[in-house]
Amino acid sequence: MKEIIVDLPLDEDVISSLKAGDRVLLNGTIYTARDAAHKKMVEEMEKGRPLPIDIKNQTIYYAGPCPAKPGDIIGSIGPTTAGRMDSYAPRLIEKGLKGMIGKGERDDAVIDAMRKHKAVYFGAVGGAGALLKESVVSAEVVAYEELGTEAIRRLKVEGFPAVVIIDSSGENLYKTQAKKYKRTLED
Repeated sequence: MKEIIVDLPLDEDVISSLKAGDRVLLNGTIYTARDAAHKKMVEEMEKGRPLPIDIKNQTIYYAGPCPAKPGDIIGSIGPTTAGRMDSYAPRLIEKGLKGMIGKGERDDAVIDAMRKHKAVYFGAVGGAGALLKESVVSAEVVAYEELGTEAIRRLKVEGFPAVVIIDSSGENLYKTQAKKYKRTLED
């Protein structure tokens, strides 16, 4: 299976072309943010304040990297379970967020927001954080430094491997593959 090169930030043409199951290599800027940062961003929105980063057309990686060893750009950076961000994600998608990277299922409200606002959910391999860090060419804290590893970081990545789990039409790889597997068992 061929891997698709995806340059970030995302645009609607690229998003529309991506289908559940596509293997991609991401190049460009992604931001890290976990549940503590998501909570703070939504609180800022509720107070009518601007977000600390412009999320329009951006991709957020649900990760809190380990501290970097001397000479490394970043420490191990494996994905966090995406469901932890599900109560916040629809609001951010509505504000322009176009890509999310994590692991695990998403709830219906997130998928509905993805369909409505044309966003995509990528999966990264859990347990492979030491390998994923090799795709990071620069990293800097850009917001919520007080959160430590959960601060928002801007990462520049080259060849960051991921799989489209849920595409902008709502096609969900977890669901389609489970059905396919069940049919295989029945045969």
